[in-house]
Amino acid sequence: MAIVAELIDTFPPDQTARVIERQEELLLAPPLPGPMKLWKDAEPLEVVHFGQEYEAQPFAPPRGVYESDFLRVEWQTMDNRQPFYHRNCDVDEISYQIAGDRTLMTELGTIEHRPGEFSRIPVGVGHDNYGRRESHLLFYVPAPVEEIPAAEVRRTSSPVFPPFEGWQPKVVNELVTECLGGPGHDVAIQPVDELLLLEQVHRDSARIPVLAVGVGAGTSWAYRSAQVWLGTTRLTRDEGIGYRRHRSAEEIQYQVSGRRTLVSQRGVVELTPGDFLRIPLGCAFTSVTDTESVHITLLSTRPVPQVAATARKAEPVNPDLLAQLRNR
Repeated sequence: MAIVAELIDTFPPDQTARVIERQEELLLAPPLPGPMKLWKDAEPLEVVHFGQEYEAQPFAPPRGVYESDFLRVEWQTMDNRQPFYHRNCDVDEISYQIAGDRTLMTELGTIEHRPGEFSRIPVGVGHDNYGRRESHLLFYVPAPVEEIPAAEVRRTSSPVFPPFEGWQPKVVNELVTECLGGPGHDVAIQPVDELLLLEQVHRDSARIPVLAVGVGAGTSWAYRSAQVWLGTTRLTRDEGIGYRRHRSAEEIQYQVSGRRTLVSQRGVVELTPGDFLRIPLGCAFTSVTDTESVHITLLSTRPVPQVAATARKAEPVNPDLLAQLRNR
């Protein structure tokens, strides 16, 4: 049997973790039979998928992927203007640009988003979007959230008038929401002078940093709060002989680029760009890849159940399959 290392970590992830040795075949095996069953059968990991290639469709609200009373993760695609400004009462709204171009207009300035960029709209700040054949992720995290000091700041929001070609100021609706900005949680909606709202940038010195995906190997953290950390993980060739188990958080992953095979106590599954995966607290896992792979990593101390449809499920693991993966 192969001997592998298992790292048992805690939250926040900058704390010291314990490393122990395991026999891999036993780590991934089902429990031994006994006189009493003292455990519940674990369901295989489930994958949610949204294609990264743009497909024309009418404007619709973002699609929920994972959602609880504490945190929401959404996927959105646009080739148009959002038909209202939005203001959150209780959360910071973080976005990650997957593909295409998107103009983010806020009271703290305008950002031209490009693929691979993050930004965080602070709680209470009005904003709107204009997308061109694009897709992006949204993370609604209870405020306050802060940028990790070591994160790479690519640029910041700035006064831009007009914010995009052909823009003409209008009187439009502004939607104010609570409860993580979810559908049906509006608390007020009223017309607003769009030009006056965007000119707030001249009366407020705060700006929104645009963060880039980490370029180094391993996980580069971008944002943190009391119960959520968010960043990106870059892998090169990895045989997956180092497992990780979170004892105080669960992990949500989104595959940005490249391919990898995730091996876990709840099955093995190949991940391709556009795939989401949720790994429950206490489940040991690793990744096997023979090329460069980049994925978003989100840690949450509270469960965030899947609300989107499952595209496929993890398959049982066996030693022969692991050997094939590592010999590719």
